[in-house]
Amino acid sequence: MNKISRIFMHIVLCTVLTLTFCLIPCDSSRAATAKEINVSVDVALERFYKQVQGSREFIHAAKGLLVMPNVKKAGFFIGGQYGEGALRVGGKTVAYYNLVSGSYGLTFGAQAMDIIIVFMTDEALKQFRASEGWEAGVDGNVALITVGAGKRIDTTTARDPIVGFVFDVKGLMLDVSLKGAKFTKLDK
Repeated sequence: MNKISRIFMHIVLCTVLTLTFCLIPCDSSRAATAKEINVSVDVALERFYKQVQGSREFIHAAKGLLVMPNVKKAGFFIGGQYGEGALRVGGKTVAYYNLVSGSYGLTFGAQAMDIIIVFMTDEALKQFRASEGWEAGVDGNVALITVGAGKRIDTTTARDPIVGFVFDVKGLMLDVSLKGAKFTKLDK
């Protein structure tokens, strides 16, 4: 290995380690409390309602929704994503979850985003709640809808049993995807 290759490998290793420590809480003192998660979920839902026309009616028709506010994603060849949120059924929080995913390849940048996964059928919600670790695209297909200000949604345009929304994206990363994202129930 020549000197340039060693330097490049050192940079990649340092970047991966930095991303790992920034994206995944090392202990429970860094993890959000149930109250903090609920406040963040409320704020994310309000942003969603303001940015997307018809969202209140759409959410009202849902059997349940998983709200993951302020999910962080970063990468430099190897990337990672982490966030914590709440599952709400009937407008009340029934459980807390985290989202973890990793990727490799042409990945550069960092971003933060809000994600809402809407379960439109009782069966889809039941399968999600029964799983030990639910993976998007494996345990359930998510129809991903990227929304911006002024867009409109309703139950006639989104008919899938599980619909995912990514919104309020901030940062410099081109990839907005839930593929491979694993959702695991937290004890809060």
